[in-house]
Amino acid sequence: MTTERIKTSSGFFVSQEAPISSENPVATPTSAPPDILRCAYMELVVTDLAASREFYVDVLGLYVTEEDEEAVYLRSTEEFIHHNLVLRRGPVAAVAAFSYRVRGPEDLDRAVAFYSELGCRVERRPGGFTKGIGDSVRVEDPLGFPYEFFCDTTHVERLSWRYDLHTPGELVRLDHFNQVTPDVPRAVRHYQDLGFRVTEDIQDDAGTVYAAWMRRKPTVHDTAATGGDGPRMHHVAFATHEKHNILAICDKLGALRRSDAIERGPGRHGVSNAFYLYLRDPDGHRVEIYTQDYYTGDPDNPVITWDVHDNQRRDWWGNPVVPSWYTDASLVLDLDGNPQPVVARTDSSEMAVTIGADGFSYTRPEDEEAMPEWKQGEYKLGHQL
Repeated sequence: MTTERIKTSSGFFVSQEAPISSENPVATPTSAPPDILRCAYMELVVTDLAASREFYVDVLGLYVTEEDEEAVYLRSTEEFIHHNLVLRRGPVAAVAAFSYRVRGPEDLDRAVAFYSELGCRVERRPGGFTKGIGDSVRVEDPLGFPYEFFCDTTHVERLSWRYDLHTPGELVRLDHFNQVTPDVPRAVRHYQDLGFRVTEDIQDDAGTVYAAWMRRKPTVHDTAATGGDGPRMHHVAFATHEKHNILAICDKLGALRRSDAIERGPGRHGVSNAFYLYLRDPDGHRVEIYTQDYYTGDPDNPVITWDVHDNQRRDWWGNPVVPSWYTDASLVLDLDGNPQPVVARTDSSEMAVTIGADGFSYTRPEDEEAMPEWKQGEYKLGHQL
């Protein structure tokens, strides 16, 4: 395989191997990694359980599988496992687990061996950490994220055929996580050791890597590594069938006088080609609504590399990216439930090199003079004011 990059007619580069290398890699264990099938659920700690339930159930339409005074277990329309999202009451809004389903029970043994060899903290509970999930392994991974692996789960009814329950903005499945980490190449190398494959990344001419998308299921990603102060959680994403479902969510939020929950979008990403909407829940956790990315399951699926100065990488139409989207993210917890310390990114930040201190978005400086006069500078907050 080669890292030679070829420019496409769409403006990005493709290669057969991800052109990313780490100067400070996590050691590669001799133990085999667990065979991960897909991202399966996230456990979110929320400070107001009733308010969070209203947001995810009454506004976004996720289905309640089970609930009690301390937690609500939610799933999307097409899901048959017990839940895709756990809302758990707690004192600090944070992420308790990024949970992945593995192929078989033996993969839990592999997870224990893989992370133990790395010297990570590992905890295994035959009865599971949450309702509806059986034998599970949770770890504090080398990047500081709380990862979970499980196979056994309670099956529930898949509601795809219950059209009487569906809403115009139906969320049909959990699609991916996005993790904020100071050293993206280090994260990529470690998750490659875990069996993830890179589908897309963002770099500059000097080779600084600002973000990378990695998958186990045959879509653009199950998780992504976004460069920034971390470890933190950037967002959890649920998919809809069509972009009109996302527009329906926007209309519903407007009708409920809750459009201030919209942080960014709707729009279409260059990266992933997906139509998107970013929302903030009552605790500020970021939720993406996502649709229409592409198949990546072939072994020779090309890796896409975007120039950080390509204004269409984050939004295909060149719409502004609000600064909070770059700066804000959720804390993550250790296995005792304490927030992990946040380490500052030392590499260049995407926001700094593409926006600067005074603006929303960026277009290449050499391109700005070619823009119509009425459009020049529109991406700078100072000009807008």
